[in-house]
Order: sequence, then structure tokens, then C-alpha cells
Amino acid sequence: MPKVRFLKEKLEIEVPEGSSILEAARKAGAPEGDRCGGVCACSTCHVYVVKGFDQTSDIEDDEYDILDKAFDVRMESRLGCQAKIRGDIDVLISDESFQAFLDEHPNLADEARRLRAAAEAKNEADGEPVSSDSTPAAQQR
Repeated sequence: MPKVRFLKEKLEIEVPEGSSILEAARKAGAPEGDRCGGVCACSTCHVYVVKGFDQTSDIEDDEYDILDKAFDVRMESRLGCQAKIRGDIDVLISDESFQAFLDEHPNLADEARRLRAAAEAKNEADGEPVSSDSTPAAQQR
């Protein structure tokens, strides 16, 4: 089964091939937004696939249309609800998506913030900072 690593949260999960990134995030407890419920009607599940981009499904026109509405779109941008996983990938949840999660789940907001803060502290201690405005140096598509 493919492994999905959520880098800002230091979470890793194995999921069946064909699962979406959003499904993997839910299973792992990663704070990814999904205001529309995962039906490609908003951009709150916007993520960056920084390693293994070619291990995700092809981007369809509907996804491109919604990504046009997202903030800080990059070459490695995907909508978590649309990107199906075929192999191991590394994912950064966008700041937009993280904020949407906090707004959608106020009861989980403190836990999500603690998760990110603990992962950031561990990354810094390990000499592997992953910030919200940059991707890891070992980025691969």
C-alpha cells in the first residue's frame, strides 16, 4: 500500500491505492480542510505534493478550474479531494487548507495547532525545517 507523509505534521499513513489525499489526511488525523465535503466545489483541500507528484492521478479540468480560486498555487498543487494516490507521496497541507480546517473544526483547532508546533520543533531539532512558504530542499515531482 502507498505511504502518504504529511510533512508539516510529521504524520505518515498507508492507504489503499486509489485513495484520495483527503481520505489519507482524514485517516491520519492530518488537519486538511474540506469545506465542500470533498466534491471539488472549493479549494480548501489545497495541498502541495512535493515528492511523488507522478504517483497521483492526472489533473482533470474541474480541478484546474477550482485551483484557479486557490491561494499560492504552485506546480505541485493539487486538491486533496481529487488527487488519487498510486504510490508513495510527501504532502504539505497549504496554509489556506490548514486555516479552513481550523475554521471548520473549532473543537479540534488547539490539537491541530499543537500537532503542527510539535512537528515544527522536531523538524528544527533534526535540521529539517519545513515552513509554510517553502517546500523541502529535496523536492521532487
